[in-house]
Amino acid sequence: MKKPGKTVAPALLILAIAALVFFAMRPKPVHIETGQAMSGPLQETVEAEGETRAHERYTVAAPVSGRLMRIELHDGDRVTANQAVAVMTPTPLDKRERDAAAARVSAAASQLRAAGEQAARDRADLEQARRELARTRQLARQGLSTTQALEQAVTTEQRAARTLAAAEYLTQTATAQLREARAALPDGRGNIRSITLRAPRSGPVLRVLEKSERIVTAGTPLLLIGDPQKLEVVADVLSSDAVKISAGAPVTLDEWGGPQPLRGVVRLVEPYAFTKISALGIEEQRVNIIIDFCDPPGTLGDGYRVMARIITWSGDTTVKIPINALFRQGENWCVFVVKNDRVARRTVTVGHRNQTEAEILNGLSQGETVVSHPSSQLDDGMRVRSG
Repeated sequence: MKKPGKTVAPALLILAIAALVFFAMRPKPVHIETGQAMSGPLQETVEAEGETRAHERYTVAAPVSGRLMRIELHDGDRVTANQAVAVMTPTPLDKRERDAAAARVSAAASQLRAAGEQAARDRADLEQARRELARTRQLARQGLSTTQALEQAVTTEQRAARTLAAAEYLTQTATAQLREARAALPDGRGNIRSITLRAPRSGPVLRVLEKSERIVTAGTPLLLIGDPQKLEVVADVLSSDAVKISAGAPVTLDEWGGPQPLRGVVRLVEPYAFTKISALGIEEQRVNIIIDFCDPPGTLGDGYRVMARIITWSGDTTVKIPINALFRQGENWCVFVVKNDRVARRTVTVGHRNQTEAEILNGLSQGETVVSHPSSQLDDGMRVRSG
């Protein structure tokens, strides 16, 4: 008769070997990175590279073809309105050219009249906006108007003031253009007179485009005048993104070189699109977005680069996850949820999203753990290890 100890020992040995084989053949846990579904604020943004420019920029151009004398001004020099900035001698005119010069005088006079009429209309709009602001302030003091209505009235008055200032600048430009057009005509004896080009407004010279004496054609830009203290930002976005943006949308301006982002607001979504070739050689329809600064622009100048993040939607309390946790399966958005060191695929409903986070409308609860950057190796029920 065999002793019990001699029977149990081989059985235990077989079980141990079987356990070792099982654990050796068992799939190793897949290493993953994780994120969490959490509740918090979320903003949907459109990002675009932008460029600063003077809000009112004036180009002094050659009114006729002729010899341009050397321009003595330099970039950054300040000029006053009506100051002489360049001198040129027109080429002799034949009959056709004299008729064209007379036509330019007539056109410049019409532009001046149109600019004056526009300035008069804008002046009336500003006066109306100021009266409306005064009434709204009175109603607000009596508790009969909302803060929002008062803010809207203030914005309308400020916008009307800027519009009038722009119209007055256009009137000054039209006046200078008329003066230059008249100077291109011969005098009563048929002699060609030198033309003195004058600054249409006061401000610094942003750039001298033609510094040396040479022959130029009519319309050649000679120098730019503007005020770099009154800057705006122009950023072009895809037309499919432009439809989400409206005037008044808040903007964050970053990557401009300063320690803190600057605040801005969309003033205008231009009503027309243009074709632009992307870095990949693809034709894109893009739209210019004009942005005003809310914060002082600091040391920014004309033509400086900024990164504009235009906020098209914001929510204070949303369930959100890292955008890199989402993946497509057919028509659906999905995530891998981690529970007890195993993953489970789950279909979710995605709302708004930005470059880093996505709003989850259905399918996830606050506090659940999801897989970031899920690989194609993952599948339902797989063991995982995070860290």
